[in-house]
Amino acid sequence: MTKGKMKKHKKVLNKLKINRKPADKTPLDNRITNENLADHREEVLDSARKYKYPLRQPKHRLVKISLIIAIAAIVGFFVYCTAALYRVKTSSPFLYQVAKVIPFPLARIGSDFVSYESYLFEINHYEHYYRTQQSVDFNSESGKRQLEQFKKRAVQQVINDAYVKEIASEKGINVSDKEVNDRITLIKSQNRIGSSDKEFQDVLREFWNWSVNDFKRSLKQQILEEKVKAALDSEATDKAQKALADINSGKDFAVVAKKVSEDPSTKNSGGEFGFNINKNNRDISPATVDALFKLKPGQTSGIINVGYGLEIVKNLSQKDGSIKAAHIIFNFKDINDYLGPIKDQKKARTYVSF
Repeated sequence: MTKGKMKKHKKVLNKLKINRKPADKTPLDNRITNENLADHREEVLDSARKYKYPLRQPKHRLVKISLIIAIAAIVGFFVYCTAALYRVKTSSPFLYQVAKVIPFPLARIGSDFVSYESYLFEINHYEHYYRTQQSVDFNSESGKRQLEQFKKRAVQQVINDAYVKEIASEKGINVSDKEVNDRITLIKSQNRIGSSDKEFQDVLREFWNWSVNDFKRSLKQQILEEKVKAALDSEATDKAQKALADINSGKDFAVVAKKVSEDPSTKNSGGEFGFNINKNNRDISPATVDALFKLKPGQTSGIINVGYGLEIVKNLSQKDGSIKAAHIIFNFKDINDYLGPIKDQKKARTYVSF
């Protein structure tokens, strides 16, 4: 073959090679095999990512913003409550409800805290009583002064209550629910705060804006203090026990009363009350009335804790549901006389001042 023919032949082959179309893929080329499984999976995931990631980003951002707003609201609420309680020293019903949930401290005694709620508990029933029953306007200048004075007393009262609980704990003194319920039963039986459950609840709500549980709470602290006083005031206990022993040994009640009773209004009359006593008499303690009506004429009681002291009573005579009676009383010292040592040992640090 000549050189010219060879060149011509190559040109024809090159032309055919350039114009040749690639062969179509057969169906077998699209099959998923072990060899191309990973490639197919990645292809599917790639196609889905364009739908997934555009949604994920706004969702994460929304959660983050919501969390920031919630934290800011909580912090703002806490700052508001703290300022209202410790700076403004407000005693609004709203903050009282908040203090029931969040344990804001009013004072610290040793390692224990006195709750702000206990202070607001005292303030709220005081305000309610004087506003509704005594028509005191706490927005007036005189009303504001009266409330400020009570706030000072209320702070000291709840701190003293905490000390009383400390002493009671050390001495193993406690008050059971039965004791509280028995005291309420006694009060109701003498119709001091209504005789029926409904009257009782209505009186508590009207006068002090208390529930029954609120009243039980206050009464429990009162009974605890009575027990602590009796345990601490050994002098009063000794005097009462000696007087009772003298009476039981045959000494005349009136003679003993004139000698040792600490009630100046009845001492010179041999302990005789200047009035007859019936079951609804509110001039003497419920425990005294209860003890007297358990005695027959001429009988003498044992030692009764009446809260402010220890008492011995005698039923002199009884007629038409009323009793002529006499008593001997030994007054407890003020609780503050006994709180001095524990106050020195565990000094109170208050977080509010008036």
